[in-house]
Amino acid sequence: MLSEKSKPVIEATLPVVGEHIGTIAERFYQHLFGEHPELLDGIFNRGNQTEGTQQQALAGSVAMFASALVNHPEHLPEHLLSRIAHKHASLGITAAQYQVVHDHLFWAIVDVLGDAVTPEVAAAWDEVYWLMANALINQERGLYSARGVRPETVWRDWEVVEKRRDTEDVVVFTVKRIDDRLVKTSLPGQYVTVRVSMPDDVRQPRQYSLTRADDGEHRSFAVKRVRGDGKPDGEVSNLLHDRVDVGDTVTMSLPFGDVVLDDSRPAVFASAGIGITPMAGMISHLVTAGSHLDVTLLHADSDEASWALRQQVVDDVRSLADGDLHVWFEKGAECSLPVDSVHEGVMDLSEVDLPDNAVYYLCGPLPFMKAVRSALLDRGVSTRDIQYEVFGPDLWQADAD
Repeated sequence: MLSEKSKPVIEATLPVVGEHIGTIAERFYQHLFGEHPELLDGIFNRGNQTEGTQQQALAGSVAMFASALVNHPEHLPEHLLSRIAHKHASLGITAAQYQVVHDHLFWAIVDVLGDAVTPEVAAAWDEVYWLMANALINQERGLYSARGVRPETVWRDWEVVEKRRDTEDVVVFTVKRIDDRLVKTSLPGQYVTVRVSMPDDVRQPRQYSLTRADDGEHRSFAVKRVRGDGKPDGEVSNLLHDRVDVGDTVTMSLPFGDVVLDDSRPAVFASAGIGITPMAGMISHLVTAGSHLDVTLLHADSDEASWALRQQVVDDVRSLADGDLHVWFEKGAECSLPVDSVHEGVMDLSEVDLPDNAVYYLCGPLPFMKAVRSALLDRGVSTRDIQYEVFGPDLWQADAD
């Protein structure tokens, strides 16, 4: 909670900081990497840096946290903090790195706002920063402890034992552990960070959802080839598609992620495109557990051929005691697989019956998730019963609602 001394200062300066927070974030990253180029090796996604999405996410997170301290101090954005903490843990972020971030962030604040940053203003925003940083440090310490690791030991090498082309753009990798360190199984819905060396010897991390129930010995994840469409192609996805094969080793983090299955209530999974991946992992867990839950999978895609993991999820849903599967294809209502219904066009929840008292899990492009979430809210579903997974920086931050 903000001190009584700092609260009026933050209230007074929040509008101007909020107005310039995007520029502050850009200057922060420029200065940070200028002084610490080693941070681009294995920690930061330089694709997100180039597109500006990481800067937007940082700006939005800081502004949201500061606003909550002022306007709703009893309801801090716990979902936001949890999402960030899990992402940080999957990268092996240390408590000491928060001081580095602090120093460069405050340099950027002064660089952008100039003389407006009086000692009183600097002290108040310093308090905001450390309230947020310490909340994250504490969460991350708990995540590391739960996994029985330290930040530097979240990584380990795995051997690729299967590489299967699932669609034209999606390859599924299965890896096995090759050391005798204890492996704790993942929670259904979690992801791993895969860290690979690029041709310029800079290691780049990317997160991929686990697509099958985890037995501690093998893990599976799907990689969609990122095509630039006028922008640079995805360097990691293309390397994994073109250069990594059976017998190679990949470096992966332990599993993390805050969007995990609640297996005590009916579940509705709504996905589009490669957003099927965390859904496949959660449904695989339900099958392995012999679940009798009411489970509904709703999936939207271009057409059947583009639908990644389709055979796996159809087989899994059909094997559940109470499973339904409905699909929407942009290019026609035709499907050769045994689904309960197939529709043409975008997903329309009015076309299907949904179970009562369900938890909803969303994953896919941001416009898709916004539309589905709005439809669910219109049907009276509570925000607390809607979880969503974002691939990359969370520019939506719908949990702030």
